[in-house]
Amino acid sequence: MTTIVDLSRTLDPAYRDMVPPAYEPLAAVLAPKIHYLAPGGEGLQRTMDIFGCPAEHLPNGEGWGEDWLTEMNTHCGTHVDAPLHSGSLIEGKPARTISDIDLSELYRPGMVLDVRPWAAPGEAITIEALEGAIAATGREVQQGDALLLRTGQERYTPADPEFFNYPGMNGDGTRYLTGLGATILGTDAMAWDRPFPVMKAAYEATGDPKELWDGHFAIADKEAFIIQQLDNLQALPLTGFHVGFFPIKLPKTSASPCRVVGFLDN
Repeated sequence: MTTIVDLSRTLDPAYRDMVPPAYEPLAAVLAPKIHYLAPGGEGLQRTMDIFGCPAEHLPNGEGWGEDWLTEMNTHCGTHVDAPLHSGSLIEGKPARTISDIDLSELYRPGMVLDVRPWAAPGEAITIEALEGAIAATGREVQQGDALLLRTGQERYTPADPEFFNYPGMNGDGTRYLTGLGATILGTDAMAWDRPFPVMKAAYEATGDPKELWDGHFAIADKEAFIIQQLDNLQALPLTGFHVGFFPIKLPKTSASPCRVVGFLDN
């Protein structure tokens, strides 16, 4: 028997109302706006308009339920980043998009790297921390593994300032994981890299372009798929499971919202 574990965040429009003004441009990566058309309200009117019938000719005087999604980014909620998100050239070749990725590449053996003992808000997760988390799983990373970082961000919602000051990854840490053979890199944080204000401040202080989104840009050196805004990693063992990342089937996009599911054989 297989136990199924949901590892996705709900795309709750209420999250948009929790976003601080400084992060308002990121609202569309947390949740869409949803306009609900109820069977007894606007759904009824839509049904009558399409069929040209009166309400009394419909069961219980109702039409259908319908929902309109607006202001939804392809990087909304729990989502898969295609290599294109990191640049047009990956390993010197044209970057793949979501529609170029086969589902078999998104169903992989998984490992939870629990970096909570080392992770600090707003700071890069060190290679030493990654080494310690890998050692705790009791096995080595194998080619094609999905590595899921548990940073502790499951504690927070967009109503909490801590949600936006998450531990992130840098270029060195990302290259370390892809160098071990991982092809999927996931995190429970809002984003893979350090928070935008942290990277911007570091760049302004040093003038070093390597401070800018270096975790994502590292994918240009070795292809991998980045998954952000995971949830419920505490329900998984550190290893001994498979995980599937099922994106919406969109053409040629740099990302897609996805349902992430863990599969545990009992």
